[in-house]
Amino acid sequence: MKRMMTTKEVAEFLNIHEKMVYTLVSEKSMPATKIAGKWLFPQYLIEQWVENNTINFPNNIRPLTSNQRLIVLAGSNDPLLDKTITLFNRSCTGHLAVFGNVGSMGGVQALRNNLCHIAASHLIQDDEADYNFQYASQEFEHMPVVVNFCRRMQGLLYRKHNPHNISSIADLDTPGLRMVNRSLGTGTRLLIDHELQKAGIRGDKIDGYANEVPRHMDVGLEILAGRADVGPGIQTVARTLDLGFLPLRWERFDLLVSKKVFFEKSIQSLFGLLQSEDFKEAAADLTGYDLSIAGKIVFQEGNEE
Repeated sequence: MKRMMTTKEVAEFLNIHEKMVYTLVSEKSMPATKIAGKWLFPQYLIEQWVENNTINFPNNIRPLTSNQRLIVLAGSNDPLLDKTITLFNRSCTGHLAVFGNVGSMGGVQALRNNLCHIAASHLIQDDEADYNFQYASQEFEHMPVVVNFCRRMQGLLYRKHNPHNISSIADLDTPGLRMVNRSLGTGTRLLIDHELQKAGIRGDKIDGYANEVPRHMDVGLEILAGRADVGPGIQTVARTLDLGFLPLRWERFDLLVSKKVFFEKSIQSLFGLLQSEDFKEAAADLTGYDLSIAGKIVFQEGNEE
């Protein structure tokens, strides 16, 4: 069980008045849970909340450049992205692309801190109408370029033949059902938490909700091994492992890159692959992908240039 903090402890931790904590909770601006009429705060969520709301950063961090040879990508795990990186390394002689699996939020923050060149992200916004722009605007003083990688189908993976008769998010509240989850900071975790909230289900009441794994394939393998009955993931994993799949929604998976390196040759070579036949063939071997806007710059609604 992760450590829970009281209202007083949160106030002391943040060096603010306890009344301000209640105000933030009432405005739904701070993560909190109410148990037996008392507000409690998971410490790790409070620490994450502070980090996510940090807006001032030193200006003396030197921008990371690709040096025309090395590209560092960080963020969300995706099988097609893995294939694309392999394709780039095989076809672009003298160049190397490497990937750090740190989740969508981790990728955006790595880009902000000049630890990578490209962030892979699919963070659904609070209004569920768009992806990534809300979080990017919170992290960056100057918005990065947003290039679409793909659209993909997100849903629930479950055991073959569906022994628990899972037909909607509401069924995750079924007694005896064991869940496996994705890590905090991933776009998939953000989506499943949105869906649970809409269904009026508390995640901490689901057996296995706190059992977190780092990749989509890991979710499928936990179910295949019989250690879990259901978990959030993408459709291609269900097909690969011959699992059941309940579609939830098509999501937009984007690549965010600083304008300072966007036009560098190696970066453009990587983005150029997204409209190539080789890329389309790689996606054809999978399922649950839509490449209709792959490789195109995506603009925030109302801010088209």
